[in-house]
Amino acid sequence: MKASFLVCVKQAGKEKKKMMTDIIADSLTRIRNAAQRRLDVTTLLHSKTIEATVAIFVDKGYLESYKVKEDGNKKTIKVVLKYDDNEKSVINEIKKISKPGRRVHQGKDDIRTFKNGYGTLVVSTSQGVLANDEAFKRGIGGEVICSIW
Repeated sequence: MKASFLVCVKQAGKEKKKMMTDIIADSLTRIRNAAQRRLDVTTLLHSKTIEATVAIFVDKGYLESYKVKEDGNKKTIKVVLKYDDNEKSVINEIKKISKPGRRVHQGKDDIRTFKNGYGTLVVSTSQGVLANDEAFKRGIGGEVICSIW
């Protein structure tokens, strides 16, 4: 299923409408850019998949917290980034694996570990969006959305 989202972009007093086909990649890029700029907070577009992915990042300790904000019929996710004692982001790399032009699926045996246990794969399964270790425990595979370490 291919989903497209209509996004409003404000530029120098003008408002443009722009089509976005991969909001997961957009969300990962927003997190990556905010971490590189050492911002405390960034805002993501909302979808159930993105909310589940961000929840996994919070559970695994890559992000501090998140909150879903509702403005009329439009939802966004406010994400608080996490930094170590040296003011360095705890996210070394965040990368989209399965893309609209090339879907990547892995079986239950292939998603056991990532980066020797130091990283996490986010997998879309028949039982929802799960981290790779949880999907391995349940004995299911699926589409690998992204990796983070």
